[in-house]
Amino acid sequence: MDYHKHTNAGQLEERKLREIEHSRVLRSILHGYERDSDTNPPEEPPNIKYYSVAQSSEEYFFEWLRQRCKGVKALDYCCGSGENGIFMAKCGADVIGIDISPDGIEKVSLNARQEGVTPNCIFRVMDGEAMDFQDNTFDLIVESGALHHLDFQRAVSELRRVVKPSGEILCIEALRHNPFIHLYRMKTMYLRTQWDVEHILGVEHLDMARNYFGEVSAKFFHLFVLAAVPFRKTRIFTPLRQFLTRVDETILRKPIIGKYAWIMIFTLSKPKKV
Repeated sequence: MDYHKHTNAGQLEERKLREIEHSRVLRSILHGYERDSDTNPPEEPPNIKYYSVAQSSEEYFFEWLRQRCKGVKALDYCCGSGENGIFMAKCGADVIGIDISPDGIEKVSLNARQEGVTPNCIFRVMDGEAMDFQDNTFDLIVESGALHHLDFQRAVSELRRVVKPSGEILCIEALRHNPFIHLYRMKTMYLRTQWDVEHILGVEHLDMARNYFGEVSAKFFHLFVLAAVPFRKTRIFTPLRQFLTRVDETILRKPIIGKYAWIMIFTLSKPKKV
């Protein structure tokens, strides 16, 4: 698909063009939903195996959405595979999903048709740092693993603009503070761009977000449970994962320790409108 038919690519920054190309390459080696290790074949990218221990964050994420979706206007921000938008539509939301990749939008639009959620779930090509929506458009916005691909302050400023004063935003992002996790990223650079690695979020981004939102809260997931990954194809995996998840729930409550976890889920509300 020719990107120039969908947006003014000449005005896009070089990093965004690289993201579009990287997204195209990644989709050629990744099947199904990125966060679901069961949708990928044996030759899956090596990072997918870690999602086998991410059950607690997934359950928290989707339960939060399930409780808020009925009858709202929702945005699947930088929608990727589109799973979040499709889920929200099935829970009763009227959903628009956006992504900068035309190829990606073509694919997720097909997913929505196959899941039977159109016309309540549509997807459009759009730059997340310069959205076409009017101010105060959405009751609910969900973002998953996209902010480190973007200029954080531009993105958060736009999210503040398009969310309603009573609206809420749910974000799920990897954290950069754990040196062992970050070393793994450096060793798998073919799965990410240089910009991605250099802009993985830290807890200081929560403080930056407070410049735009009156309420910012975070919950941290997955540290000790990562030790269960090598056992994921054995009989001890499930009880081991459950035990280590409970350990994480206790230890990761405080940000001073929680920041060394793999995943952070945070919410933004009470936008400080300009």
